[in-house]
Amino acid sequence: MKLNHAYVMTGGIATGKSTVCTLLKTQGFSLIDADMIAKEKLESSKSELGELFGDSIFEGDRIDRKKLADIIFSSKEQRDKLNALIHPKVREEIDKQAKEKEKFELPYLIDIPLYFESEGYDCKMVVVVYTPKEIQLDRLISREGLSKLEALKRIESQIDIEKKRSMADWVVDNSKDLKHLQCEVEKFIEYLGWVYAGIKI
Repeated sequence: MKLNHAYVMTGGIATGKSTVCTLLKTQGFSLIDADMIAKEKLESSKSELGELFGDSIFEGDRIDRKKLADIIFSSKEQRDKLNALIHPKVREEIDKQAKEKEKFELPYLIDIPLYFESEGYDCKMVVVVYTPKEIQLDRLISREGLSKLEALKRIESQIDIEKKRSMADWVVDNSKDLKHLQCEVEKFIEYLGWVYAGIKI
């Protein structure tokens, strides 16, 4: 399905994509959140997850996300198992929501962390939120309380951020402070204002 008004927001883990999406939402942009959808699909797929990864991933009747993360970030084969189960369900829901948003002919965001790692979408533009790998690593360790080795495993499970930057239609630089990031977001909003001249976003 061609998405004429969808702007995909992607990047790497701990590059600040969620912060950028939050800043854009405060400016009135509508958002489809692939991470949120994925969490919902995980919760509704407990029996299938148990068959794939065993009962050790559960704490009572809930999924222990850290245990699941430890499994999937230790092995590409295990990640592929999870992706084969969850990604089709996530994509189906994104397609459903995007179809509704396209009717308004206004720009909207689709937050897809693994856009380049998946099949992609025929969208208006792909925006990469960028920060250098060393900053990405520091932020991930600080945010998640991981060891350096654990953080590196998670980062290296994705396409390198420099490659993603080269594949982007637009880059939002998040290598400095929040004020700098806000300026980067404002540049993007100004661009969209020009593309959608005469339409209040």
